[in-house]
Amino acid sequence: MICIFGGTFDPVHFGHLRPALDVQQALGIEQVHLLPCRVPAHRQTPQLGAQQRLALLELAIAGETGLDIDARELRRDGPSYMVDTLTSLRQEHGERPLCLALGMDALAGLDRWHRWEEILTLCHLVVMQRPETHWPRDGLIAERLGPLRVVEPEALRRRAAGAVLTLPVTQLSISATHIRRLLADGRSARYLLPTAVLERIKQENWYAH
Repeated sequence: MICIFGGTFDPVHFGHLRPALDVQQALGIEQVHLLPCRVPAHRQTPQLGAQQRLALLELAIAGETGLDIDARELRRDGPSYMVDTLTSLRQEHGERPLCLALGMDALAGLDRWHRWEEILTLCHLVVMQRPETHWPRDGLIAERLGPLRVVEPEALRRRAAGAVLTLPVTQLSISATHIRRLLADGRSARYLLPTAVLERIKQENWYAH
């Protein structure tokens, strides 16, 4: 089973890394593949360039066998639409189960994604649920995805795509926006992201005004 976890990672921090590792262990898979986005379709352009963010990701996961990087979106021109990424992964892996890990906040806005209804034909959704977040009670997402929910990770292995699993993950309310603001103000962002990542940011004077 393949699982990807996308994001701008601008910069990568423990709020990305620990939940990704939670997912890897809960699913019992070899790795979760972190998928840095080149040109996000649903949020502002990252402050750091693609290669800078990739370099920080590589530093962040050095020595961690449960996490890997899939840089395909960084090599593709134009907006980084998840449906295109999933299509390319499906072409590579055939009928192997494929999962997309995303947060509950991203799930709530899934119907605004490009060709969003095709996504469940290409992959399973693994929804990372922090203690203060809840499944949508009504609306299009609740209506369409509610019937697809499963309760055990093993259910994802039985078919290639089309199921939705909610997994509790470690509560870490860390924001890349907050980290960037701290750094721009000349304040410390220590203990919010890996030391090697922070040191590289400081060395290159990234995020400073």
